[in-house]
Amino acid sequence: MIPNIPPSLLSALGDLPPSSSKLISHSTSSGHGVEQTYKLTSTKDGQTFTFFIKTGSSPQSEAMFKGEFHSLNAIHSVLPNFCPKAHAHGRLVGAEKGGSSGMSGKYFLATDFLDFNLVSGSGQGSGMSFAAKLAKLHTTTTTPPPDPSVNDHPAPPKFGFPVPTFCGATPQDNSWKERWDEFYADNRLRAVLRECLKNNNTARGADDELSEMVEVTAGKVVPRLLGGMDIKPAVVHGDLWSGNKGRARILGPGQGQGVEEVVYDAACVYGHNEYELGIMRMFGGFGQGFWSEYGKLVPKAEPVDEWEDRIRLYELYHHLNHYALFGGGYRSSAMGIMRKLNSKYA
Repeated sequence: MIPNIPPSLLSALGDLPPSSSKLISHSTSSGHGVEQTYKLTSTKDGQTFTFFIKTGSSPQSEAMFKGEFHSLNAIHSVLPNFCPKAHAHGRLVGAEKGGSSGMSGKYFLATDFLDFNLVSGSGQGSGMSFAAKLAKLHTTTTTPPPDPSVNDHPAPPKFGFPVPTFCGATPQDNSWKERWDEFYADNRLRAVLRECLKNNNTARGADDELSEMVEVTAGKVVPRLLGGMDIKPAVVHGDLWSGNKGRARILGPGQGQGVEEVVYDAACVYGHNEYELGIMRMFGGFGQGFWSEYGKLVPKAEPVDEWEDRIRLYELYHHLNHYALFGGGYRSSAMGIMRKLNSKYA
């Protein structure tokens, strides 16, 4: 049964008229704070609007949607045709015509709708390849605009993000740091270790071996490989595997009708562009053509002979995160990466 549309949702999207607004069930999800998704269409002042709506009822949903809202708009501020723009997030109140909508009280995120149902004759959009767009994102040095509602950092921020984000179901503390190596050691490796120990504690008890290995990596390898680099903060998607990219038409205000290379489900950070490449290498799916083009647009940073080890260091975070989320063999793969890096640099 399709719920009625809460007036608070229509209000958040620019006071859309109830009479011309329609909600269509899109899918049901069972994880990561998302319970249901919808397609919302409406017409106002002769213009058609199409939105993608996520809903969830847990406190995690509220924080997750807030993080994704700011993440998508950080990417959108650099490349508007690379992701859907996020329009609103918050809590839904009330139901159209006084009925119980099934959505009231839930948290929501509203973005441009991505149309993946490409038909013959769908026009080409900007013509930029995925590699060219990602290179543009990664080579645009940027910091977040001042926003007292989400950013209380007293000095110009450098590495971090205005709000927490989630990589899968793992919360990510993005508190600002002046140095990227300190951010990666503290806010990623040591933080995800705590998630590993918490989530696997019942089955495994204390894991001194894993704790000691992560501390050596964070305390010695990270400053050795990253501490001497001249790293400029850029917007990094943060969870860019092949399941979070595609080709679609972005159905949003100001967007053309052509097909674009797009990303979504972002967990952004203002950080080192190479950080992005760890998860991309871990799961694959990008192809030699992508790596060749990206490498020409974003040449490997010095020292070039340590580039592979830096990518493995960034891949480590995602092995640890998957161990925190799913357990199993990800502990072994994380330990293998750390043994190699620690023996070489610690």
